[in-house]
Amino acid sequence: MSSQAPTAAAAPAAPFLPPSILLCTLGLALASFMQVLDTTIANVSLPTIAGNLGASSQQATWVITSFAVSTAIALPLTGFLSRRFGETRLFVWATLAFAAASLLCGLAQSMGMLVVSRAIQGFVAGPMYPITQSLLVSIYPREKRGQALALLAMVTVVAPIAGPILGGWITDNYSWEWIFLINVPLGVLAALVVGAQMRGRPEQIEKPRMDYVGLVTLVIGVGALQLVLDLGNDEDWFSSNLIVVLSCISVVALAVFLIWELTDKDPIVDLRLFRHRNFRAGTLAMVVAYAAFFSVALLIPQWLQRDMGYTAIWAGLATAPIGVLPVIMTPFVGKYAARFDMRMLATVAFVFLSFTSFMRSGFNLQVDFAHVAGIQLVMGVGVALFFMPVLQILLSDLDGREIAAGSGLATFLRTLGGSFAASLTTYMWAKRTQVHHAQLTEHISGYAPGVQDQVLAMGQGDLQHGAALVNSMIDHQASQMGFNDIFYVLGWTFLLIIGFLWLAKPPFGAASRGAAAGGGH
Repeated sequence: MSSQAPTAAAAPAAPFLPPSILLCTLGLALASFMQVLDTTIANVSLPTIAGNLGASSQQATWVITSFAVSTAIALPLTGFLSRRFGETRLFVWATLAFAAASLLCGLAQSMGMLVVSRAIQGFVAGPMYPITQSLLVSIYPREKRGQALALLAMVTVVAPIAGPILGGWITDNYSWEWIFLINVPLGVLAALVVGAQMRGRPEQIEKPRMDYVGLVTLVIGVGALQLVLDLGNDEDWFSSNLIVVLSCISVVALAVFLIWELTDKDPIVDLRLFRHRNFRAGTLAMVVAYAAFFSVALLIPQWLQRDMGYTAIWAGLATAPIGVLPVIMTPFVGKYAARFDMRMLATVAFVFLSFTSFMRSGFNLQVDFAHVAGIQLVMGVGVALFFMPVLQILLSDLDGREIAAGSGLATFLRTLGGSFAASLTTYMWAKRTQVHHAQLTEHISGYAPGVQDQVLAMGQGDLQHGAALVNSMIDHQASQMGFNDIFYVLGWTFLLIIGFLWLAKPPFGAASRGAAAGGGH
């Protein structure tokens, strides 16, 4: 049982309004942007980091893995932490801790120190996004809550796109340390602004019993699962003893975790939130949709660099137009979305996402920059209409005290869906490429009339060089065909998600019914 010790009186009849909603919103958005940005900003800098710290490229990948594992573990704990410390205090402390961990990352003199600092950074980053979401919902009147969620949705879309571009530019023009050091002033500023604006916000603090079984099994199960997903492709999946052992540990730990949390009186992660129909349907749609969206975001830059010969910067520029329309449309979506059925808005979004995926399934190696960027631009319509309506649906039947826990749980599952998508997409692209390579080489024989002459001509008289050129062409064509196969599947996946949406039932405008009554959660 939990012993509750309220530190404030019951919530007032009206929501808590900070002295400046604009300043508070900017502070929350800045912290969220910084946190989401750091999930991708280091990706393009790994070779430079490895070289400067005297580590291998394999060791450098732990800069990404340690952050992802720690974040995945911390996210489901958001509800427990917000009950124990209060949402405002948790946000301020987590943001300041994120800035401090970023400073440690920038000062790291060894790969070990950097990985440990990134793990700390990832853990304190976990609660930041869901708490930002909960605070935004609580300070806005019900009729303007869609605008707050639309702003957060825009940050979620733009930050991961900006990350690799900004990271590459900073690394090329300054030094890799600054991709972390820039967080220090931003984090301190965001924490000070939000702390000052939210001072006096009534909150109910509890001292819940620590669920040690749930905590330990969560850390072990999620940590092992995240390692399996991050290392699986490099270790050739279940042909590796490491992956087999980690998978067994994860399955056993997560099974114990699920059974314990569903039967414990005061669980550290409230899985009973899935009793709410809209939370269940909205979370399912969000997880699958984000996994598919993450696959697109992962495939396009890799394809541009590997098969189309783009540099990292040009690949970033080709993918960047996806953020243009969300930035332009967000104010209008937030303002007018309440006039429409959220399921219909999200349906339009997934139609656009499906259409652009089918368009990419017809790409070839001669497609130009304008065509790639143009489809990215059109996809932005789907992105602009996707996040906010689905967020509103999944939050719509949670009361005020469930918002932080529900947001943390949904964000955790969304993040885990992205990890599954990254591993599965990379694996399937490699496998489909192998299949198409084998099929293409079946049609080429050194004994066929004219083949040797053509190969000699390509190699300018050198048969071996000509054969290498032919094999390179086949590699690129096979990779392109595998790329097309995956986007064909993604096109149907986005259409399938529409069915999940319509499992939800209106009304959707009452996100956080308890928060509408007051700021205290």
